[in-house]
Amino acid sequence: MDKIVINGGRRLHGRVEISGSKNSALPVLAATLLTDETCRIGNVPRLKDIETVISLLEYLGKKVVWKGDAVTVSRKANLRPDAPYDLVRRMRASVLVMGPLLARLGSVKVSVPGGCAIGARPIDIHLEGFRKLGARIDIRGGYVILSAGTLEGGVVRLRFPSVGATENLMIAATCAGGNTVNENAAREAEIQDLAAYLNRMGADIKGAGTSKIRIGGNSGFRETEHVVIPDRIETGTFMIAAAMTGGKIRIEKSDPSHVASLIGKLKTAGVCIRVKGNTIHLDARKGLRTVDVKTSPYPGFPTDMQAQWMAFMCTLKGRSVVTETVFENRFLHVAELCRMGADIALKNNTALVYGGRRLSGAQVMASDLRASAALVLAGLVAEGRTEILRIYHLDRGYEHMEKKLRKLGADIRRIKE
Repeated sequence: MDKIVINGGRRLHGRVEISGSKNSALPVLAATLLTDETCRIGNVPRLKDIETVISLLEYLGKKVVWKGDAVTVSRKANLRPDAPYDLVRRMRASVLVMGPLLARLGSVKVSVPGGCAIGARPIDIHLEGFRKLGARIDIRGGYVILSAGTLEGGVVRLRFPSVGATENLMIAATCAGGNTVNENAAREAEIQDLAAYLNRMGADIKGAGTSKIRIGGNSGFRETEHVVIPDRIETGTFMIAAAMTGGKIRIEKSDPSHVASLIGKLKTAGVCIRVKGNTIHLDARKGLRTVDVKTSPYPGFPTDMQAQWMAFMCTLKGRSVVTETVFENRFLHVAELCRMGADIALKNNTALVYGGRRLSGAQVMASDLRASAALVLAGLVAEGRTEILRIYHLDRGYEHMEKKLRKLGADIRRIKE
């Protein structure tokens, strides 16, 4: 099993290019199940989660060719109506095949995904939405079985703006009879990108990026090409990496509008940031200060940046407060940061960070994707050698992270064991 080894203490400098968004590529690839026509998706990052969804598409009857950053999906056989546990257990986002398979085939059987290190993350919001579109739902033997002669459009109000549920229902509603209105929908940039892709296929979707999305029913889709948006969480992670190390970097091929909340917090912390087109210039060589954050659905401060921000606050003198409102168990990285010398106190969904202590290199273990990124960032500034185990979590969401950091001047390498 691979591990990451870092010798800390180097300022980052230079330029880095951002990869395509994992959280956008996954639903876009799932949506290719809506048609037998060829779909070409560009700017797809080389990640474990992408490999998983491609394996699932191939199992379901698609031919998939992945060359460079381009994925071509075409028809190979008749679609299968089931997604087995062995594939779904690897990645929760596999449940995104529910929507297109139910729309195409009228029935689908998908393994219930297991729990997650950052919380239970149930799929009940997905199922409530499908029921409002006319689906019948049965859960038995660890599988969700959905059936519907024909989906019928209607008003679907989500009780929480779940990203996955918004995507699943938006995909399914493109094939429903009549019009669908999705209220209290998630507003993430990835939702907007999925809508753009579906509209290129021939769908009629308006309002993506707002809390009310209108979807017109459609009976056919055409051959489509689409380029996935840049990964805003990778963008944010490199921004914080530069800030933590007191560095000066240029982040290219990004979309600064997708990280506006983080840019605002970093500026408040004293980081000099200049945006020009799709490039972010960041200079953190002057004095910095602590800033409190509270996670919330987009466009608020992202829960996927909470762990990285906490690592940043550990390096600054003074107390800061980090409040998590999205997931109930997303502080597993705290124990590992404390192993490196951080002083963090937890109370319910709030972390009190007493910063300014010198972090020391240690052997630590990643518990989830964003926690692994936070430990990498801590290792960049820690005194001595840091070893990060279980980095398969990191490989789920960051494309060649250690190589990109090494080009920025970090002393970091991957060791295969």
